[in-house]
Amino acid sequence: MKLTLIKPTIGRREHSLYVDEGRMEPLMLGVLAALTPDDVEVVMYDDRMESIPYDEPTDLVAITLETYTARRAYEIASEYRQRGVRVIMGGIHVSLLPEEVLQHADSIFLGDAETLWATMIEDARHNKLKPRYEAPVGVGQVNHCGDKLIARRDIYQGKGYLPISLMQFSRGCRFACKFCAVSQYFGGNYYLRQIDEVVREIASQNRKFIFFIDDNIATDHKALAELCHALIPLKINWISQASLDVTKNPQLMKLMQQSGCWGNVMGFESINPLSLRDAKKSPNIKDFNHYLQEIKVLRDHGMQTWAAFTLGYDHDTVESIEQTVEFALKNRFAFAAYNILMPYPNTPLYSQLQQEGRLLFDDKWWLHPEYRFNQAAYIPKLMTPEQLTKACHDARSHFNSIPSIIRRFSDLRVTVQSMSRVLSFWRYTFLFRKEVYKKHGMKFGLK
Repeated sequence: MKLTLIKPTIGRREHSLYVDEGRMEPLMLGVLAALTPDDVEVVMYDDRMESIPYDEPTDLVAITLETYTARRAYEIASEYRQRGVRVIMGGIHVSLLPEEVLQHADSIFLGDAETLWATMIEDARHNKLKPRYEAPVGVGQVNHCGDKLIARRDIYQGKGYLPISLMQFSRGCRFACKFCAVSQYFGGNYYLRQIDEVVREIASQNRKFIFFIDDNIATDHKALAELCHALIPLKINWISQASLDVTKNPQLMKLMQQSGCWGNVMGFESINPLSLRDAKKSPNIKDFNHYLQEIKVLRDHGMQTWAAFTLGYDHDTVESIEQTVEFALKNRFAFAAYNILMPYPNTPLYSQLQQEGRLLFDDKWWLHPEYRFNQAAYIPKLMTPEQLTKACHDARSHFNSIPSIIRRFSDLRVTVQSMSRVLSFWRYTFLFRKEVYKKHGMKFGLK
């Protein structure tokens, strides 16, 4: 039996194909390859940088999809199904909208793959593939027999990924932000891998720069402290995603620094406490003082700040978005993302906007042929959708302008701790700057 794994791209630019120069290894496909029995041939194609050979013989195609890649995933599935090849789809979008996805696949996989993937493979092998497989969410990289798995990284060879190894320690987050599809998927729960297995996986590969793709690596402070103790002897550098409340734990901040943490992607979301309350961003609301103490703690520990802002709340204006950029530049954040508030399907935010009649694109922006990447998908209260779209693009452009980059680099206390940090800052800054303009206004799908 032969299994083909597919990572879809978002879509195409108006006049040319899009190649994602900032692409990282699709860890989820490496895990699926490891879960697959040894006697099954596994190949993987990454639609972000290579053509998919639809006519290459295969027995089963497995496509992982997110909301942003759903339209393109359905196009890929159609090509295979027209050739008589069975298609199964999994990923967070499947769990959010299973009935929609089932219209485009022979089978769908809800939940995390670990407990039922081997069963699904056996069903496919004997031509008994079920229409749906419903697995629980849970600890990553543990198969149905309880054996611990290391992601198969051989499938990444020759695909030009960034020199960063993706790992996972935890899944889920204890917070329940209103806009977050992850909170919806995990139901406010989180799950931890055994630390010795994480260490074993890091040691099994050669890279010393690790990106933990955890939804919130600081969900459990005690567990993160234990992980940091285990990472110190490995002498690696790492980044992840973490909530700002970690800055209130001095011992943990010190441990993170000692373990090689360069910084984390952190959800600042807004500089307006009213917007934070609307978003139910609980770790940011308590003792809110415009993040003065949090930023000081991060800088005291030499942490680069990778700030994520969500813009378009009911209290936001064009002027407040401009102020958000100035806030990030004043604090010389190493990186910042200015994301339009997105109504992901079946989240509380989506339900609210739908009830208020404020959703655009027939309530299905992810499928609508007129929707474009980084476009407002709803009607804001204090701006037009067009004003919100433009304000967010202007924010990205301003933050990634050459004068702004120089200003951010001038925080020598954080950026010049080592030559590797200096080189990484300049490499990824210009890469992100380039991607801002390439992705803006991109059409979903290729057709």
